This record gives sequence, structure tokens and C-alpha cells, in this order.
Amino acid sequence: MCLAIPGCVKEIEDNVAKVDFGGVRRRIGIGLVPDVKLGDYVLVHAGFAIQVVDFEEAQRQLDLIRQIASDAEPLEETTNG
Repeated sequence: MCLAIPGCVKEIEDNVAKVDFGGVRRRIGIGLVPDVKLGDYVLVHAGFAIQVVDFEEAQRQLDLIRQIASDAEPLEETTNG
């Protein structure tokens, strides 16, 4: 299964952008979305922006991720051996 996380483009330099994910900024490859601009929201998978989305779609995706995380049951600690 693949998961793409939405983030907001804050800086662009060549084919790399600094993308904000709720206060955490990461350097992301933007070669697959050549028309991206500052302030755009992008879906990021494996360190690459794969699609530009509007704010409403980004918010909808973040809401779904939060819902999934809140519904998840805690992991049990296991030991190897």
C-alpha cells in the first residue's frame, strides 16, 4: 500500500522544495510536478511530490489520516528471542 501525505510548498530551488507538514519542513523532489508554485499543496510519497492538489483536497486527506490514526489500536510491545 502507498501513502501520500499533503504538505504546503514554502521554498523552491531548482527541482527541490521545502514542504511544510504541519510545522515540520522537509526537502522534497518536485521534478514530477514542474508547474508547482510557492503556496501550492502537494501530495508527497517517498520524498517526491507526485501531484498538486487544492487546499480543500489537502485538508480532506489530512482529516482522513487523522481519523485513521485515532481509530488505530495501540501496538503491543514485543520482544525478539
